[in-house]
Amino acid sequence: MILSGEEIRRRVGGDIKIEPFDEAQLNANSYDLTLHNELLMYEEVVLDLKEPNRYRRIEIPESGLVLSPNQIYLARTVEHTETHNLVPMIEGRSSLGRLGLFVHVTAGFGDVGFRGYWTLEMFAVQPIRIYPNIQICQIIYHAVEGEVAELASGKYQNNRDIQPSLLYREFGRTEDDQQLKFEFPQS
Repeated sequence: MILSGEEIRRRVGGDIKIEPFDEAQLNANSYDLTLHNELLMYEEVVLDLKEPNRYRRIEIPESGLVLSPNQIYLARTVEHTETHNLVPMIEGRSSLGRLGLFVHVTAGFGDVGFRGYWTLEMFAVQPIRIYPNIQICQIIYHAVEGEVAELASGKYQNNRDIQPSLLYREFGRTEDDQQLKFEFPQS
């Protein structure tokens, strides 16, 4: 079961926290989340699952930024969300999909108990200009049947910024190893 907009409104401040919350972004069965003004782009030519991959930060100016095809851009929402007793899910807006902008490549579902900003895995089919603070995606809440076990910790729990892939941790790499990746020999 998906919560209606009215039920989302009723639960804000309880099972659902969205900060900042703007009633104008509430829909019939979802809430629109907005795009922060920064992106991350990987700098590696070949991305490695077992290694931390270098990236750079790009600011999206008020005049907009053109995204190129065949490039993954990581972004985040302006809104910080927290969800209890429900499964949060983000989905791209159809108006953006019709322009060839995919807002999340694979990671649409959140865990019960997730707290943080949503990292968006954006991919453009053709060049497209984006702007900060646009309504980029919508969050939908699903009811859970059965006993609920909330996420207490995890790679992306309680994040405060855009999160690049932390998959390398599943191969036994640590954050100390990541710091070594960014040290370059001096000539």
